[in-house]
Amino acid sequence: MLDAATQFDFYGGGGLDIAFLGFGEFDEEGSVNVSRLGGVTVGPGGFIDIAQNAKKVVFCGTLAAKGVKLATGDGQMRVAAQGAVKKLVKKVDQITFSGPQGLVRQQEVLYLTERASFRLTPQGIELFEIAPGVDLQRDVLDQMDFPPLVAKDLKVMDSAHFKA
Repeated sequence: MLDAATQFDFYGGGGLDIAFLGFGEFDEEGSVNVSRLGGVTVGPGGFIDIAQNAKKVVFCGTLAAKGVKLATGDGQMRVAAQGAVKKLVKKVDQITFSGPQGLVRQQEVLYLTERASFRLTPQGIELFEIAPGVDLQRDVLDQMDFPPLVAKDLKVMDSAHFKA
């Protein structure tokens, strides 16, 4: 058991090997926004302390919001409705985690969604994995406000994750 002050000293001192955090949106530089969404400031809480100092950061969230409809159960994912709000944007509304600074700190940074997985590289955001049944162009690339790098060995996620 740690009191709050000691806990934040632990974060600030780089005590976390890995952190799993949500994202509201992220951009082509790998910066993440969780603190100002839809024009409403909600504040970052301890997000900055954790995200800046963990050796590896895994940001988890959906590729889009508002009205997304997905179907799974047979080993595939089908996107029935894309969603009205894109979360992979050209430039985040507010920077809560800086992708460029993550590169300077040599953090390993992943961005995982229900239909595609991305990583931060010095060359930009790289798409390295998609869900089985997802159409790369229609269900991923067309739902982004920036073109990612696409891994030469683009993988397909294990279909067992999409079975009932």
